[in-house]
Amino acid sequence: MGLQKKDFVEIEFTGKIKGGEIFDSNIKEDLKKLNPEANPKPIVLSLGEGMFLKGIDDFLIGKEIGDYNIELTPEKAFGPRVKEFTQMIPIKVFKSQNIMPSPGDAFNFDGRIAKVLTVSGGRVIVDFNNPLAGKTVIYKIKVLRKVEDLNEKAKSFIDFLFRRELKFSIVDKKIILEVEKGMSKFVELFKDKFKDILGLDFEVKEITENSQKVAQ
Repeated sequence: MGLQKKDFVEIEFTGKIKGGEIFDSNIKEDLKKLNPEANPKPIVLSLGEGMFLKGIDDFLIGKEIGDYNIELTPEKAFGPRVKEFTQMIPIKVFKSQNIMPSPGDAFNFDGRIAKVLTVSGGRVIVDFNNPLAGKTVIYKIKVLRKVEDLNEKAKSFIDFLFRRELKFSIVDKKIILEVEKGMSKFVELFKDKFKDILGLDFEVKEITENSQKVAQ
């Protein structure tokens, strides 16, 4: 039987623009072309759960362990370019933050990343499109193995959800996460996901300097 939705797999990959350059990789030889100082990291993901591009997820479901070359149109990769995402922002908005924008600069506007295209007089033209929007991309994917260890699955899922390492333990079909004070309510929003994908009940242990508080 091929790989199924919610299976966890470890992959190596390189993504490149069709007819162009590499833009992402966790393969040492390819990653060095992007950043000679970078070290590749293993990628473990759950298929069909939005942990990688949907086009890659859809392709790998039903496949076997092995090597694949996958071409994705913009609709299945980073989306088409949207004209309305190119906007004018008065330069005074930047100056109020003691910033002088230049073409090529990138800024975070309320969680949205925009690239400065031009600066002319009091007008700054920025682009909120993903830099890869509108491009056909090609991924070289190697599915190394199907991950069976529950702790390894949990770690990869936690890293994906929270973009940080959290201490956890698994006891009697329950995962217990240790989080900083004030973070427990946010983490608890994902408890149904842990049950659905990992089959685990969920508990949060809030860590304070002097005590530990358990929130369920």
